[in-house]
Amino acid sequence: MAYKTINAEKKNSVGVITLDRPDAMNALCEELINEMAEALDGFEADPGVGCIVLTGSEKAFAAGADIKEMQSKSYMDAYLDDFITEGWERVTQCRKPVVAAVAGYALGGGCELAMMCDFIICADNAKFGQPEITLGVTPGAGGSQRLTRFVGKSKSMEMCLTGRMMDADEAERSGLVSRVVPVADLMDDVMKTAAKIASMSLPVAMMVKESVDRAYETTLSEGVRFERRLFHSLFATEDQKEGMAAFAEKRKADWKNR
Repeated sequence: MAYKTINAEKKNSVGVITLDRPDAMNALCEELINEMAEALDGFEADPGVGCIVLTGSEKAFAAGADIKEMQSKSYMDAYLDDFITEGWERVTQCRKPVVAAVAGYALGGGCELAMMCDFIICADNAKFGQPEITLGVTPGAGGSQRLTRFVGKSKSMEMCLTGRMMDADEAERSGLVSRVVPVADLMDDVMKTAAKIASMSLPVAMMVKESVDRAYETTLSEGVRFERRLFHSLFATEDQKEGMAAFAEKRKADWKNR
């Protein structure tokens, strides 16, 4: 499938989506969001894909939503169209693990898009921020909510109120990203990580994702109960039998994804 604003390719068992609007620093326009959602649909439907990577360029993951596209909207335009909902939330609806590989700027909608992924690995030149206040608006794609859950109220409040950017080291210290790597090594590192995830049993990986996500959506006791029921259910799968047999027999597991 040929796209205008992204590139999508399958590399062995990993689906890679690269945002590709270099002249606009990968600003998130409606066409890009729709194409990204379509590519995600394709990778989700492909049984040969076990993990998805979302990335941009070395200069910018995404510098934000496309201001030129939205500046003339009225309140009724935004409300009736449910602006920044259709397509934008597709990443959060993926059942397969999604890894964000962030280099350069991830600002506004770009930061929000990265936070919608299951975890972020960033380059040492990465810059994160929610600068919407400098444009006379608030974050609109979950920035005030997800950033607060990642880094806590004080740092999120300061960033959203001042619009300042957070560098890669601060992002790692604050828990926004899982780790920082040299920009030249970013994609190799992320692809190795994604391939490792994709080498696992797909239904088990999907259940792990569900369990971790549940920690943000419910109480501890309910989350543990959810985790335990998933754990119990895995004893009905072929992959549980194969995984434990392979461990006992000191061999590599041959997952059936069943």
